[in-house]
Amino acid sequence: MATKFIVRGGKPLYGEISISGMKNAALPILFATVLVGGVCTLNNIPVVSDITMSLDVLHQMGARISHRKNGTLRIDTTHINQGSSPAELVKQMRGSTYLLGAELGRFGKADVGHPGGCDFGTRPLDQHMKGFEALGATVENGGGYIRLTAPNGLHGNSVYFDVASVGATVNVILASVFAEGTTVIDNAAREPHIVDLANFLNSCGANITGAGTPMIKVRGVTELHGCDYTIIPDMIEAGTYMAAAAAAGGCVRINSIIPKHIETITAKLCEMGVCVEEYDDYVVVKSTEELRNVNIKTLPYPGFPTDMHPQFAPLLCLAGGVSCIQEGIWENRFRYVDELCKMGANIRVDGRTATYTGGEKLKGAPVDAMDLRAGAALVIAGLAAEGVTEIGGVQYIKRGYDDIVGKLQALGADIEEVTVREQETIKKAN
Repeated sequence: MATKFIVRGGKPLYGEISISGMKNAALPILFATVLVGGVCTLNNIPVVSDITMSLDVLHQMGARISHRKNGTLRIDTTHINQGSSPAELVKQMRGSTYLLGAELGRFGKADVGHPGGCDFGTRPLDQHMKGFEALGATVENGGGYIRLTAPNGLHGNSVYFDVASVGATVNVILASVFAEGTTVIDNAAREPHIVDLANFLNSCGANITGAGTPMIKVRGVTELHGCDYTIIPDMIEAGTYMAAAAAAGGCVRINSIIPKHIETITAKLCEMGVCVEEYDDYVVVKSTEELRNVNIKTLPYPGFPTDMHPQFAPLLCLAGGVSCIQEGIWENRFRYVDELCKMGANIRVDGRTATYTGGEKLKGAPVDAMDLRAGAALVIAGLAAEGVTEIGGVQYIKRGYDDIVGKLQALGADIEEVTVREQETIKKAN
């Protein structure tokens, strides 16, 4: 049954919350267990729908999965069946792309349906295929499937990416773990989840160096073994709650983070006049009476993350003066704009640049999430707005936020998830 978030704004946030494991790290690591062909124990796994679907995919392929308390699961991929991933699930999430590298690395071939996920415009796989071909694979694309074969085996090679693609970097790492010789990935993505994947694989016996830099070297090994591994905290979830505190007002302590991962987010909030106190593994965010206008350009890590662009939009609508966001990654990141304008925002989009004329209060309205981060932006806007905001499309938000309603309620937010039928009852009661 369809559900909505009902947000009654105007309540400042106080208290503390803990950040869950990073979805964007957990996804490639889950699919990397295919390479292991044994038992792994993974800790700090977030409870989000993308993870649930990924586990369902692996289960249907023959993996044995058992859940434990506090975000820990045990996964055994010993008897996984190559080429058996269910197309109906694969097409619902972008992370299923990682099955290509994992299957190719372990079995020397891969058969995977076309991946889905949030629509940010054109998201080509050309860099992935370029990497696979450099390792000796042949690519066939048709009938709704991508098929890779390597009849002569995989061999280490130099791979230069035209753009620093996270997905392509992950896939070439996965495909090259067992490749003969050394693979050198140049212009590699540098995101923390790339480092986390490399650390996981190295814990299983891989030989990967340079993760977190533009050049990664993968020296092929002959086997991997299981391990016990803990996923890093989600820097985007942390940034989202930091933005929420700045927009709604109050004082929030955000625990279980790696401060270095959120440096650009912290810097922009401070530039806007928000007080951010940084400690070893937590930050304290204190709102300010007036937010200052800023300009933002999204860039690959360590630049300002594109996944935090929408969440800053409500802040810029509230800030005095004129602000700009220039989107340097995805051309279709502005799908939240029409929804914020329903709440009274003054935003103009020209190509990949949006201009925000701030200073006016936002007002509650019925809106719909168009993708994961756009949905988070609407939640933040609802917390800061006058009146009631009804947010549809919450299935997108659940793809990447572990218990967002419960965590915000713990901070004093007036937010609830209701079915459409319950929503009608609430309206009659009010």
